[in-house]
Amino acid sequence: MTTLNKLLLDTGSPPIPAMRARFAAYDGQAGPAIDLSQAAPGDPPAPVLLRALGGMAADPRYAGYGPLAGDMALRTPFAAELSRLYAARIDPAEIAITAGCNQAFLAAMLAVARAGDAVLLPTPWYFNHAMALSLLGIEARPLPCSAEAGFVPAPDDAARLIDSRVRAIVLVTPNNPTGAIYPAETIAAFAELCRSRDIFLVLDETYVDFLPDAAAPPHALFQGEWQDRLLRLSSFSKSYAIPGHRLGSLIAGRAVQAELGKILDTVQICPPRSAQAALAQAMPHLAAWREENRAEMVARAAACREALGGLNGWRVESVGAYFAYVRLPPEAPDAWEAAGRLADLGLLALPGPAFGPAQERHLRLAFANVSRARIPEIPARLAALSLAEGCDARPA
Repeated sequence: MTTLNKLLLDTGSPPIPAMRARFAAYDGQAGPAIDLSQAAPGDPPAPVLLRALGGMAADPRYAGYGPLAGDMALRTPFAAELSRLYAARIDPAEIAITAGCNQAFLAAMLAVARAGDAVLLPTPWYFNHAMALSLLGIEARPLPCSAEAGFVPAPDDAARLIDSRVRAIVLVTPNNPTGAIYPAETIAAFAELCRSRDIFLVLDETYVDFLPDAAAPPHALFQGEWQDRLLRLSSFSKSYAIPGHRLGSLIAGRAVQAELGKILDTVQICPPRSAQAALAQAMPHLAAWREENRAEMVARAAACREALGGLNGWRVESVGAYFAYVRLPPEAPDAWEAAGRLADLGLLALPGPAFGPAQERHLRLAFANVSRARIPEIPARLAALSLAEGCDARPA
């Protein structure tokens, strides 16, 4: 009998569909459902962007193919925005627009590594990153991060893990799933480590618009010579509340971008065009909306920390961007069973093991999905965990 690709069969299933299948049976007995599973904006896009999306969707100019790396109408203002953010010059030619940040990550991995190579991923890690590497036959080598260190990876630990098979280090800041924010000096130290070992640094900054301090540049990498060793990824999904329109970005030097074109032509031909046009039109009018959105997410993070802080036995080990990463109390079951029982209580969270090894006592709560007014409802559901019964929700 013909079988599917073994790399595909050996790749774990995404956890969100499995958890939502369990959640679908919730009967409402504990109150309205609270979905904290997916890192998705809980509020709609700005009205000016919604109007632009509607108009561009009906414009026949955007029904055809566009440039591989995306339309200059979006890349140009985006480059200007990034140049302001990092206090450095970033050229539109150094930006590729992709169909979401997951595609940007896949393209980056295809560019820097091949089957049999290895890439360092700080753990806990974003499960789609590990899945992409598994599908490509690339080892996802864990770089353990501790709660005591704020889930910030240590360059010295990474240095000990690098051998001849390692082709890149991936950093995600603010982090998914922990919300941890990596200090600029830590990012700089990783960049120097990659330079000294002749490997790539892949920096995923999907949640950079939700930093508590919006004034200072998140790091200074773009102020130096970065073009031959850095790939920077991001998403428009969170910043502009348009995850369904699938727009992300990949910054790399011109020589790297020339090679990336082969990958982009194979996997996307061009990113979604009407969404690019709409965003390019609306972007100059969204600065105030984005700042309000950033401030709201920071306020939700504070509300989540406060709400969970007094919950007996639970420990909030990290909060930031869209996420709270919490440790289960000692008497609770392991994370998969706990997540299943909570789904029966109308609260959907993701279990720590979905984010890599040694996470059996953790849950990720994506609080961006719920309003600040509903965050105080979360502790009662968590507190009821020990009274709930049922099998766990781990994939078969």
